Amino acid sequence: MPSEHAPGRTREVTAPGDPRITVAVITRDRTASLLRTLDALAGLPERPPVVVVDNSREDTTRRAVAGHPAIDRLLRPAGNTGALGRNLAVRHARTPYVAFSDDDSWWEAGSLARAADLLDLHPRLGLLAARTLVGDEADDDPLNAVLAASPLPSEPDLPGRPVLGFLGCACVARREAFLAVGGYHPLLFFGGEETLLAYDLAAAGWGIAYEPALRARHHPEHHGRTGRPFLVRRNHVLTTCLRRPWPVALRAGAELALAAAARRPGARRALKETVARFPAALARRRTLPPHVEHAARLLDRQTAGHSRAGTAR
Repeated sequence: MPSEHAPGRTREVTAPGDPRITVAVITRDRTASLLRTLDALAGLPERPPVVVVDNSREDTTRRAVAGHPAIDRLLRPAGNTGALGRNLAVRHARTPYVAFSDDDSWWEAGSLARAADLLDLHPRLGLLAARTLVGDEADDDPLNAVLAASPLPSEPDLPGRPVLGFLGCACVARREAFLAVGGYHPLLFFGGEETLLAYDLAAAGWGIAYEPALRARHHPEHHGRTGRPFLVRRNHVLTTCLRRPWPVALRAGAELALAAAARRPGARRALKETVARFPAALARRRTLPPHVEHAARLLDRQTAGHSRAGTAR
């Protein structure tokens, strides 16, 4: 069970905030970056309560952020929860909508209120993907163009562009929908975990839309950690095993095996961990309903098209 630490200072009440939305932040051993994120969130006109999940083993972060006016709850799990920390934060949120930030990302003023308005207006909308702007220059994250070009047909009861993907630190979810599908899957832990959640929301009948008027700022730092490409490779194969038809899953596994044989960086480790987790994936396998599988295949073709274009260049 996680422990919960209330901030040492009461949140200042200078103006009413938006009572509809909470921001969930996961962090691990990046105190300076987290403080910058909290300062940015504290300055928003929506004044969202922030639930922080600290995956650190040390007390450094807890001591540094104690009393910060943005924090509503600080949760400290017994161990590193990875992306599952977001599940914990959502369970502790007390608002109908939850926005997500990492310790190196935050939201632009007005975006959270606009997201809440859209979720109010569209009851089937389960998750909104925002436009992500990177660094001090506010460059577009490459995913923005992919989401904007989604081949999925428009749906009259959804805003924006229907999608089956998003960035975990730049999205807003309906709390009811997120909890109903179980949030992020425990088998994946971290790295490309968003696709499976998108599949599960769509399979349960919830809509997912990209709305570029919502803007999240992302300031990633090089902080000495390695292995994310390996995690993304592993989780891509596991996601196909969990939800896609066997030909799709076998093709993904074969591609990873070929990459491992060619000694591509991280591929052998990804293959080894995929094989180790395969029995658990098989036990939890639940294929997508036909309409969601059709959407997934459209996106597979889009991804293949981008890959071919990159090779041609």
